[in-house]
Amino acid sequence: MRTGITKQEKTTDIWFDEKDPLIHIRTHNTALKKRLLAYSRRYPAICQQTDADPETGCMEFDIEKGRFSFRLTAPYSEERRRAARQYAKENNAADRLK
Repeated sequence: MRTGITKQEKTTDIWFDEKDPLIHIRTHNTALKKRLLAYSRRYPAICQQTDADPETGCMEFDIEKGRFSFRLTAPYSEERRRAARQYAKENNAADRLK
């Protein structure tokens, strides 16, 4: 979608504090918008779309705390990277023989 704003201006903002039971999300990210929209339709008591701006492609949602999370992943060790490369080589070679 062409919106006339730069990628740098297409942000995702997530606000919450210790008092409010809701997390407020404002995003331009298409994948996140689709996931939140589907979630809000399936669980309207937990997540609601609060605003949308068709000009910029931005959407806003409120979601209960405890229903939205970030997943932090540790970097792969060199050993794990080597094992993944080896696994990919073996499986790609097997796929070509089929």
